[in-house]
Amino acid sequence: MSLTTAARLARRELRAGLRGFYIFLACLALGVAAIAGVGTVRSAIQAGLDREGAALLGGDAEIELTYRYANEDELAWMTETALRVSEVVDFRSMAVVGDERALTQVKAVDDLYPLIGTMQLDPSMPLDQALDGNGSLPGGVMAKALADRLGLVAGDTFRLGSQDFTLSAIITREPDDAGAGFSLGPRTLVRSVDLATSGLLGPGTLFETKYRLDLPDTADLEVTEQEARDVFSASGIRWRDSRNGAPGVERFVNRLGSFLVIVGLSGLAVGGVGVSAAVQAYLQRKTGVIATLKTLGATRSTIFQSYFLQVMAIAVIGIALGLIIGAGLPLALAPLITASLPIPAEFAIYPMPLIEAAIYGILTALLFTLIPLARTEAIRPATLFRDALGGKGAWPRPAYLIATALLVALLVGTAVSFSDAPTLTLWTALGIAAALLVLFGAAKGIIALSRRLSRHAHGLPALRWALAAIGGPRQEATSVVLSLGLGLSVLAAVGQIDGNLRYAIARDLPERAPSYFFVDIQTDQLDGFLQRVETDPSVTKVDTAPMLRGVVTQINDVPALEVAPDHWVVRGDRGITYADKLPERTIITEGEYWPEGYDGPPQISFAAEEAEEIGLKLGDTLTINVLGRDIKGTITSFRQVDFSNAGIGFVLTMNPAALRGAPHTHIATVYSDTENEAQILRDLATAYPNITAIRVRDAVERVAEVLKSIAAAASYGAGMTLLTGFLVLLGASAAGEPGRTYEAAVLKTLGATRARILSSFAIRSMIMGAAAGLVALIAGITAGWAVSIFVMETDFTITWSSAILIVLGGILANLAAGFASAWRSLRVRPARVLRAKD
Repeated sequence: MSLTTAARLARRELRAGLRGFYIFLACLALGVAAIAGVGTVRSAIQAGLDREGAALLGGDAEIELTYRYANEDELAWMTETALRVSEVVDFRSMAVVGDERALTQVKAVDDLYPLIGTMQLDPSMPLDQALDGNGSLPGGVMAKALADRLGLVAGDTFRLGSQDFTLSAIITREPDDAGAGFSLGPRTLVRSVDLATSGLLGPGTLFETKYRLDLPDTADLEVTEQEARDVFSASGIRWRDSRNGAPGVERFVNRLGSFLVIVGLSGLAVGGVGVSAAVQAYLQRKTGVIATLKTLGATRSTIFQSYFLQVMAIAVIGIALGLIIGAGLPLALAPLITASLPIPAEFAIYPMPLIEAAIYGILTALLFTLIPLARTEAIRPATLFRDALGGKGAWPRPAYLIATALLVALLVGTAVSFSDAPTLTLWTALGIAAALLVLFGAAKGIIALSRRLSRHAHGLPALRWALAAIGGPRQEATSVVLSLGLGLSVLAAVGQIDGNLRYAIARDLPERAPSYFFVDIQTDQLDGFLQRVETDPSVTKVDTAPMLRGVVTQINDVPALEVAPDHWVVRGDRGITYADKLPERTIITEGEYWPEGYDGPPQISFAAEEAEEIGLKLGDTLTINVLGRDIKGTITSFRQVDFSNAGIGFVLTMNPAALRGAPHTHIATVYSDTENEAQILRDLATAYPNITAIRVRDAVERVAEVLKSIAAAASYGAGMTLLTGFLVLLGASAAGEPGRTYEAAVLKTLGATRARILSSFAIRSMIMGAAAGLVALIAGITAGWAVSIFVMETDFTITWSSAILIVLGGILANLAAGFASAWRSLRVRPARVLRAKD
């Protein structure tokens, strides 16, 4: 009976329309739309990757080998299994034009490339024709960025190693580039046979071979993969197929999507403050109605259910609007988004991201409306002719507090279960909760301090009125500090993290980093190489080390991907070196390094930090596949490895006897004056054309570009959160307009000028905005410090330019929201307002 009566009362009250709930709707719709939009774009990219998996991979399946070609038995299995097999060799080298040299990622292909998809060139021509060359020189094609850097146009000549090529065309679309992962140099594509005399692919050279398989339509990928792993069990292969043609891209998109959903949840939390404030303001206006219903015998459960049904009905409208915007906007912008993505995307209506966004919206609406609704129980019939909620400050019954706690746990648990980065999501959720508590406490502190200071602001009437209003019974400061503070906190955290990453990469790292990495130095070239660089007065330091690559296939005889499936050390091939004695400046943290001249069973010295992350301990065994041969070694020591200075650092170091006979090259880092870098590169490239130089500053710029894109995406998400916060401010300002109108009327009656009243309103807004900005700044700096130290593992320095903008933004945002309603309050005649209060 109670629910039926409550539903009838709710339906009658909703006939009055949505006045007072527009901010409620906007806050909820924005938060839901942000989450739905991010999820829709992520699903579109995932669908595109699934649809174009074979094209992105360059075949139905791919077998990748490290620094070697497939042997006869392996080739025989591939030929029997597939309809066609295409071989691709991928490596870094230097493209040379006269005295100009540039790093390039070379793809050497056979006549079957590409098995799937089409290479698009400018000028348009078949790839076979482009690679045929001009009759006297073999042909090659390259990315526009590389051609522009070297000043090349079609018909010009360039060199790879000791082989000349003619540039036939510019690559406009490479069908399998999205699956290739991050590269330090733009692409150059030539035929493998044309590199036979280039000197670039000698024993120990760093290259990868990829065998693309065109499988029969009846082939079962899962069964074929297992067969391949059985055949290549001792070869250290990496298998990929069209089910996951670009795993690196997919992983990046999922992680970035998860991060943006977290930012969207921050926006929902800000919107939740607005939702709570809107419900509270609505119930304040309904005080007389509630008191009347209680006078007529309505139970508190009936009243709670009536207003709960009203609020939930409006929440459903807001969530529906958010879902429509979140699903419709990506569809409307699909051509622009698709054109800007280097990977395929298939835009459509995807149910799962919409369901996820709807769940977040419902939980947020429930969480932030439960406490205001519970306070309807505090309204007594005696308050029928009073202006405010009688029990406004009272805590609701324990049942409501328990329900609120359960809703918080459910919301956090839902976010964690939906996320691809559950640990980050959990910590972010806890951070948002902590920020809300801190902001709530700060708001109460500002109210108490303003109340106290207002008594001492003699001779400054505008300031005294502003402080008295902040500390008055309306307590507008709580909504302002919570909504604006949380939005600014997210923006401040993003600004501090972005600023510190840019500082570490663009300023700190280049000062400590070497000028060049040189790779593929053959053993018989090492003495000549060192002679050139060590006798150069501009060179301050040279480090060298032998270099092999291997795949960690087993940990304690268990497949490595089962022990540490998400760790970067076991996801691909890793650099390996050997050393007879402990290198200088190397610190052993645990265990003992092998004695000089040791010739016993293989021993391994492992990077201490990575070992802790994987869970390794002294005495554990690792099986490492090097050039198709398994080497099983025992971990006998852990050591500090610092990768932050871009110097030589190896996760794995072995005793020399363990790698005896394995073909290998050497790497070197050269530290020199900037003005002499070019001459050193020219001399070494001329003497040793097979050596590849990686300029550290160029690599830093490539990484910085990626980080810039990530920071931009995060900033857009934070901007959405801030927009929601601004809407909440407008709602709080509108809710407080009657009070300001009455205040202005009284002050005008007492002789205050319009300018002085307006200055009082402005001071009030500036104080609350500055307070919100300062609290947000502290929260943002704390979050930025935690992420920089514990997640990014970089040093942290406060980015003051961003910090100052945050505080100024808080002041200006609240000032703008305050002025939006101040003019209306000042225009009302005092007599009309005061008569209405009689």
